Amino acid sequence: MSAEAAVTTSMRDYLREHPSLKFFFFGGKGGVGKTALAGATALWLAGQGRRTLLASTNPVHSLSGLLGQDVSGGHTNITGVPNFWAYEIDTRETIERSKKDIRDKIQWFLKFADISTKADDFVESATMNPAFEESAMFENMVDMMLKNEYDTYVFDTAPTANARRLLGMSKVYSLWVDKMLKSREEARTLREMLSFTKKKEDDPLLQYLLQFRTRMGQARLLLTDAQQTAFFFVTLPEALPIAVITRFIGWFHDFGIPVGGVIVNMLLDRQALGKDVPEFVLNRMQMQDEHMKTVWEKFDGQVRAILPLFDQEVRGVPMLRQAADALFR
Repeated sequence: MSAEAAVTTSMRDYLREHPSLKFFFFGGKGGVGKTALAGATALWLAGQGRRTLLASTNPVHSLSGLLGQDVSGGHTNITGVPNFWAYEIDTRETIERSKKDIRDKIQWFLKFADISTKADDFVESATMNPAFEESAMFENMVDMMLKNEYDTYVFDTAPTANARRLLGMSKVYSLWVDKMLKSREEARTLREMLSFTKKKEDDPLLQYLLQFRTRMGQARLLLTDAQQTAFFFVTLPEALPIAVITRFIGWFHDFGIPVGGVIVNMLLDRQALGKDVPEFVLNRMQMQDEHMKTVWEKFDGQVRAILPLFDQEVRGVPMLRQAADALFR
């Protein structure tokens, strides 16, 4: 039996069983081909008549190189492909916009607390956090999801460790906002008790927190809705990528993020190699065979597709079509 025949529910079948699926996330260890497979999925979905946005949340973008077209300036329609847009989120622009928002909020707080200190020092401290870039990227991703401008969104995420933090932020944000709201309400109540005028003041920061909590709640509902969202893990038939996604599939389950399945990439095709196969290649095939046994054991019923190692780099629309044909056969 061929490897493809062992797939119980293919990618095409999975989408047929989940017709309202709207948000596709692709992740895995670096170098496994998740960008190419995200691109192939977006191209296939666009071919089904669905207005599709392919977006990268990876700080090290590669969509422009994959598509052979600059998609860094905003939502860009891919030349010659109807219904297909792509966008590399501008990390620097996102960070600067987030810094401005934080500066405004801190100035609100300082004014509210009658503290005569400039906000810039506080902003610098807040934005030096290593997770600040991921937070800014997450908010940008949420903005796109909530605007609902497309039929389908396909996200090429950062390597899995970053993706887990990125998608887990909806839960972390909710806990943080709840604590902030409690503290803010206590401070506001105390201020009103000590005020001579007993006049209730507008509290822009409190209003922001309430709006932010609502927005994060909406994002969390979308990210945990198995009818709308699915995270697909890409692996190679190798030990390390398999170990990485094994660990993180469990983590995503814990966070309630639906796992759509596993895609195995770059499997050597015995039939395509012919008879006179070099010993090095035979050894690689034997190694892959052993690792495929692990794949079937660990991800039984979760494997959605197995793609061959193509004789060309998956780059440009023609090769993406070839990858899409293999992915949705």
